[in-house]
Parts: sequence; C-alpha cells; structure tokens
Amino acid sequence: MGSLSLSIIEIIVLMLGAVTLGITIHFFISSRRSFKAVTSGESDKVNRELESWKLRYFNDIEFKDKELEKLRTRLTDIEENDNINSIEAEELRKENKQLKRELEEVKNSATVLSQEQLPASHTDKPDYLEQLRLAQSSLLDHNDKINKLLSQIDVIKEAEQKQQEILRYNDELNQKIDDLKSKLSHKEKEIHNIEEKAHLTKEMTSMLDNAYNEFGVLQDKIQKLENQVAASKKISLEYEDLKEGYAKITEEFDEQKVKYNAMINENKELHQQLGETQDKLRTEQHKNQQLQKQVAYLEELNNDMQAVADTNKKLESQIKRLGELESMLNVVSQEKEELEKKQFKGD
Repeated sequence: MGSLSLSIIEIIVLMLGAVTLGITIHFFISSRRSFKAVTSGESDKVNRELESWKLRYFNDIEFKDKELEKLRTRLTDIEENDNINSIEAEELRKENKQLKRELEEVKNSATVLSQEQLPASHTDKPDYLEQLRLAQSSLLDHNDKINKLLSQIDVIKEAEQKQQEILRYNDELNQKIDDLKSKLSHKEKEIHNIEEKAHLTKEMTSMLDNAYNEFGVLQDKIQKLENQVAASKKISLEYEDLKEGYAKITEEFDEQKVKYNAMINENKELHQQLGETQDKLRTEQHKNQQLQKQVAYLEELNNDMQAVADTNKKLESQIKRLGELESMLNVVSQEKEELEKKQFKGD
C-alpha cells in the first residue's frame, strides 16, 4: 500500500507539472503572437510615415534648389545688363568727343572761309553780295535751329536733375542687389544644414531597420525553441532547460523591448525635426518669393533708368551742339557787322 500511494503521488506531481508547463507554453505562444502583431503593425505604420516624410522633404529640397537657380540666373542677367550699359555709355562718350572735334573743324573752316571772303570783296562786288545772301540764308537756318534748341534748354536741365536722382537711386539699387546676394548665400548655408539633418535622418532609419532585423532574428530563435518544445517527448527532463531558455529569451526580449522603445523615441524626435525643417522650408519659400518679386522690380527699374540715362546723354550732346552753334552765330554776326560797316564805307 505504501508503494502504491507513493506512485500515485508521483503521478499527481507529474500531472501538475505537465499542466503548469502546458499553461506556461500556451501563455508564451499567445503573448508572442499578440506582441508580434502589434509590433509589426507599428513598424509598418512608422515605415510608411518615414517614407512619406522623405518624399515630401526631397520634393521640397528640389523645389528650393530650382528657385535658387532661377535667382542666380536673374542676378547674372542683371550684372550682364549693367556691364552692357557701361560699355554703351563709354561708346557715347567717344561719339561726343568725335562730334566736338568735328565741330572744331567746322568752326576752323568757317573762319578760313571768312578770311578768304574779306579780300575777295574788294575786287569783285557781285560775288560778295551773293556770298552775303548765302550767309544770310544760312544764318536764318541757324537761328531756327537755335530757337528750337533754346526751347529745350529748361527741359534738358530738368532731365539732368532727374538723371542725378536716378544715378543716386541706381547706387541704392546696387546696394540692395548686394544685400540680396548675401541673403542668398545665407539661404544656401541653411539648405546645406538641412541636407545634413536629412543625412542624419537616413542614418537613424537605417538603425531602426537594423533593430527590426535583430528583432526578427530573435523571433526566429523563439520559433525554433517552440518547435523544439513541441517535438520534445521528455517533458520532465527538458522542463528546466526550457525554463532557463525562456528566462534568457525573456531577458533578451526585455532588452530588445528597451531598444525598441528607445528607437521609437528617437523616431519621434526625428519626426519633430522633420516638422521643424518643413516649417523652415515653407518660410524660406515665402522669403524666396518675396526676393523674386524684388529682383523683378529692380530689373524693371534698371531698364527704366537705362532708358532715361540714354535720353539724358542725347540731350547733353544737343546742349553742347547748341553752345557751339551759339558761338558760331556770334562769330558770324560779328563778321556780318564788319562787312556791313565796310560796305557803308565803300558806298
């Protein structure tokens, strides 16, 4: 009876051990499946969000680069227009100098003709009268031209004042263009910093992918252990080994869980940084639009100022010609008076 009761106790103990082992295995499998489903869903969601943020970020960077390239081309066009305008101004100065030389030559030729006409008047009176008639007609033509030019003197003076104001305003516009160039360089530096942050985000995503891969490896190990437990026949002998393996796996699982939580926190920080960079990109886009408007306005003003400068240069040349014509008119009037005096003396 004693041996029979002992064997029954052993059987009961073994049955209780088998029941507890089955309960623990069932609990472990069910918890693993639920955790696997939750983690896989969260990882897929995080990956989708990261991909969407990456696409938005790279699209914004590409759009920003295109806008900066447009601004650079416009600034180069403005600089080329300024160089062309300076070259045209130099050519106009050369033309004015050449006109002055031609007027001096005409004046000298007029004095030579007047000197040649004086001795001829003593010998041949009909030629002298004909020359006087021609001189009178030419003087009338010169008087008409001089009256027209005198009517434009006030307008030319006002144009000169406007030209000086425009030149001052042109200097201010050049200063603004330099400021815009400095702002563009500053924006390029900011974009470089944003690209570095994007590189860091890529590295963090690669770290997250590595963590997911390690977690998958651990899941494969757990699956192998489950298969070993299912295939084992000696439950009582392998129970301790399974218990130790389960403890190790739980420790590794806790460590990976801590790593996973740390990765999630880092991922949240990266999302925040991406949001901040997106806000910065929006502000930069708004600023670049304002810069484009300012550059277009400056181009229009530069073209208007160039047209006004050209007209002013033409008016300056006309004023110089007017002064030369006045001097020639004075010389001709003096010669006419001398000729009239000589004619009266001859009569």
